[in-house]
Amino acid sequence: MVYQGNPVSEGIAVGKIMLYEPFVPVVDTTALPKEEIPAALSRYKNARNSAKKELEALYSRLQQDDPGKAKIIKAHMDILFDVAMEEEIQDAISDGKSVEAAVDKIFRKYIRIIGKSADERIRERASDLEDVRCRLLRNCMGVKEKNLAVLTDPVVVVAKDLFPSDTASMNRNKVLAIVTEVGGPTSHTAIIARSYEIPALLGVPDILFQLQNGQEVIVDAVDGALITDPTDEEKEAYRGKKVQFQEQTAETKKYLASDGVTKDGVKIEVELNIGSANAQEVHDIQYTDGVGLFRSEFLYMGRDTLPSEEEQYKIYRKVLMQAGNNPVTLRTLDIGGDKKLDCLELPKEDNPFLGNRALRLCLQHRDIFKTQLRAALRAGTIGNLWIMFPMVGSMDDIRNAKAVVREVQQDLDRENIKYGKNVKFGIMIEIPSIAMIADLAVKEVDFASIGTNDLCQYTTAVDRLNQNVAKYYQSYHPAMFRLIRYTVEQFNKAGKPICVCGELGGDKLAMPVLLGFGMRRISMGIASVARAKKIISRLDLRFAKEMADKVCQMETAGEIEAYLKDSLKDVI
Repeated sequence: MVYQGNPVSEGIAVGKIMLYEPFVPVVDTTALPKEEIPAALSRYKNARNSAKKELEALYSRLQQDDPGKAKIIKAHMDILFDVAMEEEIQDAISDGKSVEAAVDKIFRKYIRIIGKSADERIRERASDLEDVRCRLLRNCMGVKEKNLAVLTDPVVVVAKDLFPSDTASMNRNKVLAIVTEVGGPTSHTAIIARSYEIPALLGVPDILFQLQNGQEVIVDAVDGALITDPTDEEKEAYRGKKVQFQEQTAETKKYLASDGVTKDGVKIEVELNIGSANAQEVHDIQYTDGVGLFRSEFLYMGRDTLPSEEEQYKIYRKVLMQAGNNPVTLRTLDIGGDKKLDCLELPKEDNPFLGNRALRLCLQHRDIFKTQLRAALRAGTIGNLWIMFPMVGSMDDIRNAKAVVREVQQDLDRENIKYGKNVKFGIMIEIPSIAMIADLAVKEVDFASIGTNDLCQYTTAVDRLNQNVAKYYQSYHPAMFRLIRYTVEQFNKAGKPICVCGELGGDKLAMPVLLGFGMRRISMGIASVARAKKIISRLDLRFAKEMADKVCQMETAGEIEAYLKDSLKDVI
């Protein structure tokens, strides 16, 4: 059987499926007969020991890769063997409650107690208790762990969707490919998959119900196909296609360490988008002209407590040191929409993409915002730091954000703490309202970067994660190109830097158009850097300008895409 999907991260994979669905315990409340109590107590202890082994294995791995997360796992071990809770669970079982009902009752009791604490730090421990509760209940029920962080064998991960925390924590060396029912080229699953160079096929309808664990498949994330139960001939053919793809990729990668210089000798700054600032991302900075987008929200994800000022400072400092004199553009916390935090409980919104997110949320939670700004400004004594505010829709937004910066600077001055005096402050242009007044915004900021993912979403009024309206999310929409052109013109006219950090910046068809508009800085995931430099080296900017002018006169996204494919066939 062949299923069609959206190939958002190119590659070919042949392997067995792991269906990834979060574990949701269903607790059996049936009372225990008296004669079964000893066996139940023994089953509880065995389940607890099994949970301990899982946590020990996870702790051992994270101790090497991420000591910060390892501390959280150590706390989970302490909870698992808490003397008071253990005694109450065993008493409940002795009174005739099932193992699951006893564990559930006692954990929920302490979750409620801790959740009502006046101390925020203590309240945050409730999520740790919830995590351990689910782990222990799963072991009580004999359900094997499914966790993308602790995969033991190489698999093709198939899911309804993957949250940013899932993709950020997964063991990339064990994931052959990703297939999901929802998501498009600008979803976080797609972005992470590209940065990890994992083949990804998204938007395959109802695929979870069509497949079984262990079933063999071919994922063709070049032409957008998922082939189930392939024949030996099909597997052989796709192994050949994979080799051919890998050879083409290897040839393109030769451009990775080169400069981005056009055919007519113009230098284009090719910068890097990073998230968690792990060792691999920091290493990749050397191949670029700096960090055009540091998605700082990844430092907050997959953890039960907010990162401290000191923790953030050390990470920002590490990235700045690696970048040297090249700029590092740190986007302040961008949470909301499809991005949630375990360590920050937010009210449910009917339309989160138009709700309290990013800068709006930071201005409401000033303590969190100020902590991040303090850490960033302190790190700004090293290197070339640019701080960028996301989800800016008006001049008031810019001025309010800058006012908080001044407050933080005054606090640091009073405390005699050194901080960067030459840090640049800019905005992310992703709401049409700010793009339309770029001539005014440019007077208030040092730089700007265009976030094309959300700019397209808000310009076309399409939820970019809603597969039902995916055809209306048109990255090549004429309005998109006209908005970008106007914004670039205003910043170039003022002599201030302007960059594209959204997925359009690494798009092989759109990038030449952006350069034709006068864009001289583009930022993207590492997987797109070599290809971008290769295209740049084959591109004449006079030709790019001609294309850009024509594109802005066209009427539909389809017309533009067809024109670009034909015009760039000898370049890409």
